[in-house]
Amino acid sequence: MKIGVYGGTFNPPHLGHVTAARAVFAMLKLDKLWLIPAGIPPHKDLPAGTPTPKERLEMTSMAAEQLGLGDRVEVLDLELERPGASYTSETLKALRERCPEDELWLLMGTDMFLTLQCWHDPAQIFDLAGIAAFGRTEADTEELFSLQRAYLYHTYPNARIFTLTIPGVVDVSSTQLRQSLAQGEGGKLLPPAVYGYILRKGLYGTHADLKHLPMEALRPVALSYLKGKRIPHVLGTEQEAIRLAQHYGADEKKAQVAALLHDSTKRLSLEEQLSLCSHYHIPLDDLERKTLKLLHAKTGAALARDVFGVDQEIYDAIFYHTTGKADMTLLEKILYLADYIEPSRDFPGVDTLRSTCYEDLDKGLEMGLAMSVEDLKQMGAPVHPATLEAWEWMKGHR
Repeated sequence: MKIGVYGGTFNPPHLGHVTAARAVFAMLKLDKLWLIPAGIPPHKDLPAGTPTPKERLEMTSMAAEQLGLGDRVEVLDLELERPGASYTSETLKALRERCPEDELWLLMGTDMFLTLQCWHDPAQIFDLAGIAAFGRTEADTEELFSLQRAYLYHTYPNARIFTLTIPGVVDVSSTQLRQSLAQGEGGKLLPPAVYGYILRKGLYGTHADLKHLPMEALRPVALSYLKGKRIPHVLGTEQEAIRLAQHYGADEKKAQVAALLHDSTKRLSLEEQLSLCSHYHIPLDDLERKTLKLLHAKTGAALARDVFGVDQEIYDAIFYHTTGKADMTLLEKILYLADYIEPSRDFPGVDTLRSTCYEDLDKGLEMGLAMSVEDLKQMGAPVHPATLEAWEWMKGHR
């Protein structure tokens, strides 16, 4: 297996890292990519105000999900856990012990490549891995690469070196980016979830008021709560909720906010969900206490109100978006159905359900509830009483 190793302070991980990693992965035909945040970089001190190692690890994991490589990319914390300076030679030695038969390639930008001979124990680096150096701008010329290649091949005869220029790579200075973030700018140079994480944690001198966020800031903050694979669903639900709100004369902004926040606690475990329910004094029935998928709507609604200050109407829409309830409001119906029929959903009957929702919202809701009940019964899963009550209400009042 051919594995790429891409280390750095990732302070913060930005689109330059993402676009370069994706391009090198494709060009080298790698099987796997490891991203490794440095604990204590030996070549420079971490600037004042640097996030904690745990926060840099979390941001790097979010950036990794933006690569679109699934389980072929992994973020490792071995340098954060290892005491002392994060020497690449020691990291590669540890990785070689982990995978003695695999082919390692160390990824780096132009500046790092041109000073590689000054690193700690460069001979061991060349013994353990090939070097994949990439130019990030047009100023990175083949002339510089060729001179350095010649020197390194002469000095380290066993060196394996691959240099490439990446067209269209996003050129980002981490120092300038941190300064821009403190001034309320720079968000477009970051993966959206990373930018949202920075805003809600107040990193790099940001001071976002989470209870009064403009929509362009609420969206990345909402995405920062999600696993990468859930982001397309939430963005699809947002767009579907807006369309339904426009079609039926509901408050578009409330529909949008509810959609963006409806799955904000979805990634939490059963234990974590139950802890939040206890914290927010949310009463649970016996079925809810043991059914993970029923809890995120309740805890998500509580988080939306506590952290983002949503009103009761949005709170209720999020709270009931999984089970539904009798006599649902217009916003509750819209979120329930937007979550059900957003564009990435693909199940038998979804196209009919979509068209019905835009012909008659109540008829669509009755159909969606019936499909949900039938699916649960076919799986042998219990149906929550609120869902049955919602279905019976719609059949009796539509």
